[in-house]
Amino acid sequence: MVEERPGEDYRQETPRRTVKEFDTDDQPRERALKLGVGALSVADLWAIVLRTGTPGKPITELCRELMRANDGSLRRLERRNLKELTAIKGIGTTKAIQIQAVMELMRRYSAEEAADNPTVTKSADIFAIMRHKIGNLPHEEIWALLMNRRNEVLTLYRVSEGGTASTVFDVKKLLKKALLEGCSSIALCHNHPSGALRPSQQDDAMTQRCKEACQTLDIKLIDHLVITSSSYYSYCDEGRL
Repeated sequence: MVEERPGEDYRQETPRRTVKEFDTDDQPRERALKLGVGALSVADLWAIVLRTGTPGKPITELCRELMRANDGSLRRLERRNLKELTAIKGIGTTKAIQIQAVMELMRRYSAEEAADNPTVTKSADIFAIMRHKIGNLPHEEIWALLMNRRNEVLTLYRVSEGGTASTVFDVKKLLKKALLEGCSSIALCHNHPSGALRPSQQDDAMTQRCKEACQTLDIKLIDHLVITSSSYYSYCDEGRL
């Protein structure tokens, strides 16, 4: 039988520890001040962002577990949805949203270079513009770069969004947008969440259908890229347009 002592509550939870309460050597913020944030591990950087741990588990340990759960890969972590993030012990809704917010900032930072009407002269230019937007998504999306006669990008247009293996391509929706923008050429691109670069038969059919539809409106389809997080396949480079 447990004897309850006056003035004690045996149900009281261990208080959460913040970064400030760690020993100096285990304080990411203090080390960042001394050495710069470049000297910190990925887990330590997350500790600064997420700030508080859970009862009995310091934030640094929680963040190490977060990265271990994703094989130490930020790319893998980026693909986690809210449900998958909160399934990690110690990561609640607030922390999960903070993680997603940081990942979104990373994507927007990577896209800034291509923000001011870039010019497309080769397939690598399309990849540079779209890589960080769709290359690491856990689902498939089809996008189009709508360009003027100088191949300057007027706008980036998401044609459709689908599942992990496929998405529906609506060529009429794309051409309507192209006419409204007054574009002269289009570059089509979509991602393969599986990481496979080789286009499927459905990809081939989509390319041919888009090419034929564009020709009827005197719009040129200059390329179609299959994009992953690290590389791409170009129909133009392969002589298939």
